[in-house]
Amino acid sequence: MLPPVRYLGPLSVGALAVAFAGLWIVAGPPDGGWASFAGQLAGAEAVLCMSLAMVLISLLPAVETWFDGIDRAAIWHRRLSVAGLVLLAPHTLFSSGHHAPPPPGAPMSHHGGGSDVGGLLAQVGVWGLLALSAWAIAPRWRTMLPGGGPYLAQAVDRLAEVPAVQRVQAACRWIFGGYERWRALHRLTGLFLAAAFVHGLLDGTVFGSAVLRGAYIAAGGIGLAFYVYREVVARHLTALHDYQVAAVITVGEGLTEIALAPLGRPIAFTPGQFAMLFLETGAGWRRHPFTISSAPHEQLLRFTVKALGDDTTRMQTLVQPGMPAIVGGPHGRFDRARGTDRQLWIAGGIGITPFLSWLRALDQQTAPGQVDLFYSTQGGAPFANEITAIARAHPTISVHLHDTATSGYLTADAVLTAIDDDPRRLSVFLCGPRAMVDSFVRRFRQAGVRSRNIHREHFDWR
Repeated sequence: MLPPVRYLGPLSVGALAVAFAGLWIVAGPPDGGWASFAGQLAGAEAVLCMSLAMVLISLLPAVETWFDGIDRAAIWHRRLSVAGLVLLAPHTLFSSGHHAPPPPGAPMSHHGGGSDVGGLLAQVGVWGLLALSAWAIAPRWRTMLPGGGPYLAQAVDRLAEVPAVQRVQAACRWIFGGYERWRALHRLTGLFLAAAFVHGLLDGTVFGSAVLRGAYIAAGGIGLAFYVYREVVARHLTALHDYQVAAVITVGEGLTEIALAPLGRPIAFTPGQFAMLFLETGAGWRRHPFTISSAPHEQLLRFTVKALGDDTTRMQTLVQPGMPAIVGGPHGRFDRARGTDRQLWIAGGIGITPFLSWLRALDQQTAPGQVDLFYSTQGGAPFANEITAIARAHPTISVHLHDTATSGYLTADAVLTAIDDDPRRLSVFLCGPRAMVDSFVRRFRQAGVRSRNIHREHFDWR
């Protein structure tokens, strides 16, 4: 039996990395120096990982199909980037200072002075990539902690109360700025990859082998080609739609609904998808990926936004009716049509957004069968009146509102007990905080829900 579609992308990337390493091992080092060869192999694999990361954020429709959603592609972009950085450690440890004589017919710049240039490019590439990666990890470092992470997080929070540390944090915020500055500088990733790639060409000790040199050039060249495509070509091919802000509505504590009116051809989307939203605010243009919360037939395009970062926290004051907006997309594969006729929809907090789109579209797109929606919030549930009204009009929809402030955390066992159905019949759709979704996925798998029938929206990558 073939694996679910969502695993094909990661499996193909893993197979490519293994095949690339296998090619190098079969070819072997020309001079028998296995230690230096291992370092060069690690460097070549690092370039391959970074190049594949460039492919995954190219915004090509084929990439979204390959990874079953641009959100999954973005997650694997991050993982491949981290893997590439990790591989730089053995590369530096084993291959530093080793330079082989040039192969017959190679230009003199391939060694001697060229190695000085290669060393400089190595420093530029490595430190540039490390800086950008640290900057990318910093806002979400808590989500990357191991099992003892909560204790470390608490210690860091206590340390952050020290006045001297607070002054350092304020200085860092002033230097690094917010999301927009990070996004602008993150576009330099391809240039740092180019520096590392050329360093390998100049200082590689195993490129007496035409096969290995060709494989390395192919690995790095593909990544750089996709980088150029994204920076130069993609923006001219991406479908963009002009809108104007019609309303900015507070719908709950920390929640804002932005309604947009089309100025031309509206975006066509499937309920559950997300779009790139460009807003001209009082602080300049801002770009964010948000899940669409309206139905395709509605005149206004709606996004429900939670205050999580600098921009989203100030959304109610920065965005005003009449301001222009541009919408790109749509993207994503979070589609209830991929499920069986017995479905569970489980939302945590702002995770209700794709389900709102599904519910609002029911008059035009009926539910595939019996659906139980579990909506977990702390305190009163935003949109509760609208959701229950839709459920009353559609008898196949059952709504379960769960207040964690009075009933504790919602669990998979509580959900299975409430529906009292065979787990093997179920299709489960989840959207919410990563820790919550991860725990539900594990428990549903243990209870017998098939892996191919568990679907999640990875909104935390944005």
